[in-house]
Amino acid sequence: MLVIDTNVLISAANRDLDFHDACRKAVERCRFGISPWYLSWPICYEFLRICTHPNVLPRPWPMGSAWNFLKTLLNSPAAGILLPTNRHTELLSQTISEVPHLAGNILHDVHTAVLLREHGIREIYTRDTDFHRFPFLKVIDPAA
Repeated sequence: MLVIDTNVLISAANRDLDFHDACRKAVERCRFGISPWYLSWPICYEFLRICTHPNVLPRPWPMGSAWNFLKTLLNSPAAGILLPTNRHTELLSQTISEVPHLAGNILHDVHTAVLLREHGIREIYTRDTDFHRFPFLKVIDPAA
């Protein structure tokens, strides 16, 4: 079981970006595989925000195309969406006490890390080195 982070999805979806091939292959292994893998709604919304933003990508996607990309992934047999459980508050408190200096922009990553933790998922495909701060996660960079 693993989660695919936004940056891997964006690289997989955009041929013009560095690491496209490696990220695309990683996403396709999940999409066509039988092992459970997950996204979260914040990851999906962040993907939509970045892929459609004219100041981020040289050729931003129309919203319909970006959403269709995500829908295709979410319709994969082994795909799922992680949602907070009744343990979220407890595990957020635990993570805040265990991981020092959590503030600012890393809080999106904190949310993702806590979601993984509460669902017993240890692995995340990401190029974001901030996830190494969470000792309960195994960070896998598909382009490494």
